[in-house]
Amino acid sequence: MNKTELQQRLLKGTGVTYYQHIPVGIGTSPSLFISVHGWSRNVLEHAYDFLPLARAYGVVLVTPLFETRRFPHYQRLGCDIGKGRADLILNRIVDTVRLEIGVKRLPLFLFGYSGGGQFVQRYTMAYPDRVMRLALGAPGWYTFPDPAHPFPLGIASIKQLPDIHFNPSAFLKISTKVLVGELDTRRNHHLNTSKRVDQMQGVNRQERALRWIQSMTAAARACNYNTIYTLELLPNSDHSFHRCMEKGGMGDAAFSFLFGPRP
Repeated sequence: MNKTELQQRLLKGTGVTYYQHIPVGIGTSPSLFISVHGWSRNVLEHAYDFLPLARAYGVVLVTPLFETRRFPHYQRLGCDIGKGRADLILNRIVDTVRLEIGVKRLPLFLFGYSGGGQFVQRYTMAYPDRVMRLALGAPGWYTFPDPAHPFPLGIASIKQLPDIHFNPSAFLKISTKVLVGELDTRRNHHLNTSKRVDQMQGVNRQERALRWIQSMTAAARACNYNTIYTLELLPNSDHSFHRCMEKGGMGDAAFSFLFGPRP
């Protein structure tokens, strides 16, 4: 693998770093794969691990870095008052890449692990017109399609995000696969263990993934959509991006779902 194919970029006027790979000869209708890190901020691990797949499939690869100081709760789109909006930063990155490539439209195929999975799941709900398909790696908890609960537990609007209005008839059209390690059942300090989340979503990542999939499927069927929501347990894997990629085949599973069989 030629690591020079991965380029470091600084988003103009923001100080935000992201990494990208733009394949040669991508044509006029490229696809953009975005992978978002978890709490460890292992952005380069995401970039290097997904680079061979991006090359094989001929897709543009972007991995943004949401630094702890500026984006402490990026997984909630950055709804903290006085802190950076992670969703708006990603929009700017996408627009910058689109202009660099010289295309009018750049459909998004999203993946995120752990906290990054929370972010891309909520981003998809907020910007369904931008996203084609979604793959989630073991989010700690989810936003359910329930207007009775305020965001981020449900989809009722909140004053911290005055411009975000969730539209179920749009986001319920986006097929999603959730990937969780078969050994990922521990409750530790990285997991939201509030009684409210436990009661609504379950006590570990596997239970929460299944309940979210059931809730999204029911909501989609109520709209007469045949949207795919599926869960895959990754073999020999706990809550570790590295082990899920190396032992569980998470990268291949995500790309196969997002883009189809490997070329």
